[in-house]
Amino acid sequence: MQDYPKNIKKLIRQYLVEAYEIELHRELTKLDQSFSEWRNGSISSGELSHRIHQYEIGPSRELYKRYNHGDADLNVAYAIVAGVLDPAGIPAELLAALERPLSFYRSLKDQDELRMPGE
Repeated sequence: MQDYPKNIKKLIRQYLVEAYEIELHRELTKLDQSFSEWRNGSISSGELSHRIHQYEIGPSRELYKRYNHGDADLNVAYAIVAGVLDPAGIPAELLAALERPLSFYRSLKDQDELRMPGE
């Protein structure tokens, strides 16, 4: 992570946690649907187990790595451009501090090269 003032680092961590929670909630909601299907008998226990395993080696692992091992500032900028975080709710001082990574992700999005959440 770039060297930011202390208040910006705090905001980056705050919004990193928020973005992770939003993305994790989205993926867990999908998994919850599988539990509903299992409870009503639409899928077998084996199929549910398979879906849980796929969740663990796929979305769960990917999100954990992104939000726990990646550059926090880049991940927050990605979350803003990808629509995970609403830019209207982000303090102006944080948006200004993240202008370079935001511009990078906006250019990827403009070129249809930005991998969107859940893809």
